[in-house]
Amino acid sequence: MIYTCTLETPLGVMRAAADERAGPAICGLWFLGQKYFPVEAGTWTESPNLPVFGVMRNWLGDYFAGKGPGEAPRLAPAGSPFRQAVWKLLREIPYGKTTSYGALAGRLGAGGKVPAFQAVGGAVGHNPISIIIPCHRVLGAGGGLTGYAGGLDRKQALLELEAGAQTTL
Repeated sequence: MIYTCTLETPLGVMRAAADERAGPAICGLWFLGQKYFPVEAGTWTESPNLPVFGVMRNWLGDYFAGKGPGEAPRLAPAGSPFRQAVWKLLREIPYGKTTSYGALAGRLGAGGKVPAFQAVGGAVGHNPISIIIPCHRVLGAGGGLTGYAGGLDRKQALLELEAGAQTTL
């Protein structure tokens, strides 16, 4: 069963999902109306008091207060092995730092075939857990802002929030 809750953030309303089979663990966090918002969300069970949602709210509270948040809630994003590998690398990008799609592709291909930037971009774009899996920290070549499922205005705002510590990997 998938549980859900809605929460207000400084950048707009978000919808979270937790998968009961994963303990429960957060399996999704989206801005309402963003690209790739799950169509099945209307069938989920509203359960705002689920403990994992409380941990997530605290984490997001610290994040939006400009603090480097501590340990994230349990996460269980669903995706292919390739997407899982990309999302794992995203979680390794420190608060306040950025990287590029090319750098991610290079890290994935270390010791073997380097995946296409477009494949990496697709995996980054389909990240189901916004902010906590920090896909907003991935920039285009030359440091340009490129795609963000929640909108480039939000990506810019998230990067500005982290700007005090921001450097490039």
